[in-house]
Amino acid sequence: MGFFDVFKKKKKKEVIEQHSNSKLELKEELLEVKKEDSVFLEKQKEEIPKKEEKKSNGFFGFFGKKKKENLDKGLEKTKTSVFQKISRAVAGKSVVDEEVLDDLEEVLIASDVGVDTTIEIIKKIEKRVAIDKYINTKELNKILKEEIAELLGKNELNIPKDFTITNSGNPYVIMVVGVNGVGKTTTIGKLAYLFDAEGKKVYLGAADTFRAAAVDQLEVWANRANVPMVRQDMGSDPASVAYDTVASAKANGADVVIIDTAGRLHNKINLMNELKKIKRVMQKVIPDSPHEILLVLDGSTGQNAFEQAKQFIKATEVNSLALTKLDGTAKGGVVIGISNQFKIPVKYIGIGEGIEDLQLFNKVEFVDSLFKT
Repeated sequence: MGFFDVFKKKKKKEVIEQHSNSKLELKEELLEVKKEDSVFLEKQKEEIPKKEEKKSNGFFGFFGKKKKENLDKGLEKTKTSVFQKISRAVAGKSVVDEEVLDDLEEVLIASDVGVDTTIEIIKKIEKRVAIDKYINTKELNKILKEEIAELLGKNELNIPKDFTITNSGNPYVIMVVGVNGVGKTTTIGKLAYLFDAEGKKVYLGAADTFRAAAVDQLEVWANRANVPMVRQDMGSDPASVAYDTVASAKANGADVVIIDTAGRLHNKINLMNELKKIKRVMQKVIPDSPHEILLVLDGSTGQNAFEQAKQFIKATEVNSLALTKLDGTAKGGVVIGISNQFKIPVKYIGIGEGIEDLQLFNKVEFVDSLFKT
């Protein structure tokens, strides 16, 4: 069909080129310090709720009423942006034709869903239009919602419904990777707090030995959640920290181990070797560890998040994703694109600064909030 000739249009080229330029912007962005570490650390000390403020059973239940309200609020900017653009695209149209699909395609690309994922969505909608012949524009949101949910569902296998885990006699080991500034250490701290709230014994490993603020920030979370943290001197071998953490956790009957790693996209070979070494030494204690390699990405960076994902997926076997800072951006579509493009499930999303705003990802609730009218 002649539909995909739309990419030859000048306007579409500009949209795609704008996003491809993010590859160049990434290097510059990673050289900038998003926040002064000392200021950020003090803010974290104020934001982390005290241990005694934890709620009783039920508060951490998956998608309680408050959590759903938080999700709706966190995705408000993305929802407003996408629907305003779709409304403008279908204004004055009575049926979904090639022109409407062309405009919808441009909206999805501009919303950081990604070119490849957008093409896949448009192809599916195009097939439905061909079968039903006359789908009106009022039905478009419903169809789009269904197709996005189906895409997200492909990579949702084995995602738990709460913060409980099934132990096989050894601690469940999570190795966390990601660049500085994406909310990696904060995500680790919140995970520790939430696992602990479910009655799990948690150990943290401060294996980012290259940045003092990272260790100090993690220590704040460890103290507030009242969970042990293993650390060594600055500049120590990260693999040594990881080994000590896993060994100590196993000896003391821990349920969960979360290892922080250096957030630097330096030489890819060095990064790959460093992460391989960390994995190798942990496997001396627990042969099948790490059980989860969690990549944390800043959802507000849009297409740059795609580039970061590519770098880390090349360096190590990432098998779960956390998308943070979705509440402060209209680029929430990146969740759809990254999950689909890399075939890796989004396990956690950050939709606010509160402890309850780190949520296990649920595609049904996510899509419902995104399309809620």
